[in-house]
Amino acid sequence: TSLADHNTHVSPVSAKRLLWLDASRAGALLAMVVFHFARDLEFFGVLPSGVTMTGGWAVFARVIAGSFLFLSGVSLIVAHGSGLRLHAWARRMVMLVLAALLVTMGTYVALPQSYVYFGILHVIAVCSLIGVLVIGAPAWVLIVSACLVLVADAYFGRQVFVSPWLAWTGLSSTVRPSLDFLPLVPWFAPFLMGMAFAKLVPMRGIFGTMQATQLASAMTWPGRHSLAVYLCHQPFLLAIIWVGTRIV
Repeated sequence: TSLADHNTHVSPVSAKRLLWLDASRAGALLAMVVFHFARDLEFFGVLPSGVTMTGGWAVFARVIAGSFLFLSGVSLIVAHGSGLRLHAWARRMVMLVLAALLVTMGTYVALPQSYVYFGILHVIAVCSLIGVLVIGAPAWVLIVSACLVLVADAYFGRQVFVSPWLAWTGLSSTVRPSLDFLPLVPWFAPFLMGMAFAKLVPMRGIFGTMQATQLASAMTWPGRHSLAVYLCHQPFLLAIIWVGTRIV
């Protein structure tokens, strides 16, 4: 059944999807672009050094990261909650891993002293791998697990291991400098909460009434291609700022 009435031109792509979920991803991507634009301005010396790492900017960055992980958890249940579609999940995992490796290699070439070895794509990939193993768990188990992750971060964070090779867990005292570092602890917590949310709230029953018009499809396009947008936005922003600084 179409989400729009007979007088509305419906986009075939949007009609099959949860538009609110695509719109949420698009909103998170927009916030990310805003933050990275400010971060790039800082890199080029337009903004004071360190401004995006403190105060409201630091909170903004954490909210953005948490929203991406939360929505990834929701998406895992939406896509596979009724039964794991192994081929689709494996294809998505391969794309995530390759994209994460691309980010690592690209940042290593550009800034070897602070390259991204475990950023947002890396943690989403690991969370997705673990998430599949607990996809059948009831919502209350996922919520309790998320709370335990936060407790582990509060009481054991960076105190369990010493090796820098285990920094990705969030439990190692030795962490290499990185442009973007989001360890499993505590960032697995919002992913689990997203999974629990998707199990508790009827995805289409409450949120699935958005009109699937061509306008809605256009506005949610970034949310349907979030990985591509993530990979392409930084080179685009850097090019704009580089040109801008040369003109000024």
